[in-house]
Amino acid sequence: RQSVSFTSWFLLLVVVTRSSNIIMFATTRVASAFVLRQTTTRHHQTASSFLRCPSIVATSCRTPRYMTTSTSTSEMDARKAFRECDAVCFDVDSTVISEEGIDVLADYLGKGQEVAALTKAAMEGGMKFQDALKARLELMEPSEEQILSLLEQHPPPLTPGMDSLVKTLHAKNKTVYLVSGGFRIMIEPIATLLGIPPKTHVFANHILFNDKGIYAGFDDTEPTSRDMGKPKAVQQIMDRDGHSSIVMVGDGSTDAQAKPPATAFIGFGGVIVREPVKAKADWYVMSMKEMEDELLSI
Repeated sequence: RQSVSFTSWFLLLVVVTRSSNIIMFATTRVASAFVLRQTTTRHHQTASSFLRCPSIVATSCRTPRYMTTSTSTSEMDARKAFRECDAVCFDVDSTVISEEGIDVLADYLGKGQEVAALTKAAMEGGMKFQDALKARLELMEPSEEQILSLLEQHPPPLTPGMDSLVKTLHAKNKTVYLVSGGFRIMIEPIATLLGIPPKTHVFANHILFNDKGIYAGFDDTEPTSRDMGKPKAVQQIMDRDGHSSIVMVGDGSTDAQAKPPATAFIGFGGVIVREPVKAKADWYVMSMKEMEDELLSI
């Protein structure tokens, strides 16, 4: 009887032990499933919150600082230079005025097509400027009387916003210069119109006439009469007038050459877009208002 009792207790103990193991195993599986479900839910909620938050998405998609393009950096630097500079030098043709003065003169003299092709080559850097200047003048051989007559009949049209921009520059105590490969006789009236001293703040080419007003060549000692002349003109301005920071604005390849010594080159495409110039510009604008707005932002 004691043997049977012992056997019964032993069997009961085995059953209880196996049941405990089964319960523990089941409990562990349930707990694991619960933890997994909670973790998955949290991850899903986090992902959903991430996608629902525009600022997080924008931040994650933003170009890292170290990947910022050089163009963006140079534009920011050019804007800053424009705001803080002592002086600004403007090209004239297709920048200050909405036409190429030399082409208008050529049309007036019946030489438009030939001269326009040379102008295009010079502005896009396909021909040395001094060679293009000489060839164009020899094609036209303009007299002093013809030029003055043209200016009377057809005053050069200012590019929209130019007058307002110059006034704002002056109000910000920035000196304005006109630096052009065009002709002084045609540019000085434009300077006067804009309130720029024509004799001291205009750097341009001087056409020579004999005592009868007949074309006799041009002054090839002027820095603007040749390639790489604009950086020399800008340096002369800095040395003479004591400016430490000058920004050059223009539409042509000769304007891009002005940096250095200019602190920055702003390309202007409001009259004509020249892709080679656009590629060289620190900041490329399509209107005078863009530059004026930059000044008024401070």
